[in-house]
Amino acid sequence: MHGAVQFNKTVMGLVAIQMAMDIETPTDGGTRIEAVMEAIRSRIAARSLVPGSRLPSIRSLAKSMSLSSSTVVEAYERLAAEGIIRSRPGSGFYVTAPAVPMSIADIGPRLDRQIDPLWVSRQSLEAADEILKPGCGWLPPSWMPDEAIRRALRTLSRGDMAALTNYETPLGNPRLRELLARRLGDYGVTASPGQFILTESGTQAVDLLCRFLLEPGDTVLIDDPCYFNFQALLRAHRVRMVGVPYLETGPDLARFEEVLKTETPRLYITNSGVHNPTGATLSPVVAHRLLMLAAEHGLTIIEDDIFADFEDVPAPRLAAYDGLDRVLSVGSFSKTLSASFRCGFIAARRDWIDSLCDLKIATSFSSGHLGAELVLAVLTDGRYRKHLQDLRVRLARARQETAERLGALGFRPAIVPRAGMFLWCELPEGQMADRLAQACLADGIILAPGNAFSLSQSANRFMRFNVAQSDDPRLFGSLQKAMAG
Repeated sequence: MHGAVQFNKTVMGLVAIQMAMDIETPTDGGTRIEAVMEAIRSRIAARSLVPGSRLPSIRSLAKSMSLSSSTVVEAYERLAAEGIIRSRPGSGFYVTAPAVPMSIADIGPRLDRQIDPLWVSRQSLEAADEILKPGCGWLPPSWMPDEAIRRALRTLSRGDMAALTNYETPLGNPRLRELLARRLGDYGVTASPGQFILTESGTQAVDLLCRFLLEPGDTVLIDDPCYFNFQALLRAHRVRMVGVPYLETGPDLARFEEVLKTETPRLYITNSGVHNPTGATLSPVVAHRLLMLAAEHGLTIIEDDIFADFEDVPAPRLAAYDGLDRVLSVGSFSKTLSASFRCGFIAARRDWIDSLCDLKIATSFSSGHLGAELVLAVLTDGRYRKHLQDLRVRLARARQETAERLGALGFRPAIVPRAGMFLWCELPEGQMADRLAQACLADGIILAPGNAFSLSQSANRFMRFNVAQSDDPRLFGSLQKAMAG
């Protein structure tokens, strides 16, 4: 027995010496810890340490590497947190079973997935960073206000721990709701802070309102084309959808009125600031007539306004004309600030807020305290206003440049948008969007074919391009190849 113990000690000592030889001279505490971790990972990868192998003791490894014991302890704890090693109390640390290797297929686009309202989202969210995403609905990280975000994070990290650990109040951060009331006032929407309820996102806001307003089997009006996630969300609520063609100035009013008379929908969901996917702008005449029809037929409207900050000159808002009577305004900050903060809001009539608040508690308990504090910190940072000014100029330039490059291939914007990141383009004669999307997907490029947005499946000769994600020459080369194939 004594010989076996002595043998194991000798082996562990040799392993410690070998790992010490792998480590370059560290320059600071953080590098020392990372160097120990990398040495162990390298030994595991090289099979010098196999699953079940015991690591050198903290004291012996520290001695052989000329490090403090606390450095080795921290390295071991981090590796244990990653699942690479595990601790056996009283015995030491051991190598765990190796992880299943990540397959390229797991991080690449799904070539076999059928195009549907979730197709673009799934492809874009699951794809590796090197895959181009001109079909996605968000800005590249480099377009976001990084310094304002970093400053907000530093400030919160030094502040009250409540923002980092506590649940938020039921309605959400009072100071942020006050700021939102002032911001909506800039668009002509008069609302008090008590008419706002914060949510985790704009999508959660729409979902909460659908839970509040709808029963399975109800009929809901949507634009055709419309933001594809509206369709996916409404299907989850088991309601019946009816599409109304969306034109350059808003929904087709003749068709809108006809549907109100024949289908008796309970709800209409739309964008009106910058329409997704078309980039169209609602006209005052259409807005007034639409609200008259809504009042006549008892229709409630959800106005998704998440692209508001892209506008130089605000377009008409249904919520402003209506005074938040039949119209509920929804927004978030994922498009111009950060998709990671997960903070949205609902602005609604006063007598609906308590019921919405109860429903929010029942379904999600609370919205994110940290996200709301971060949004508030960035919005009240003078750099955010400058960020928006620069962003609008940059998007205008990108819209023009992308339109010109697509135009050279025969694509034509159906509408010339006044703001935003999208171009809704008609394809060259004889081309179909679903075929082009599948062909470009094989080249590692995710597009947004028109029928993903169309309830009637009548938009296969259209495609939505995110101009902020369309500056890579590979996109246009892949399109040209796909059209010729």
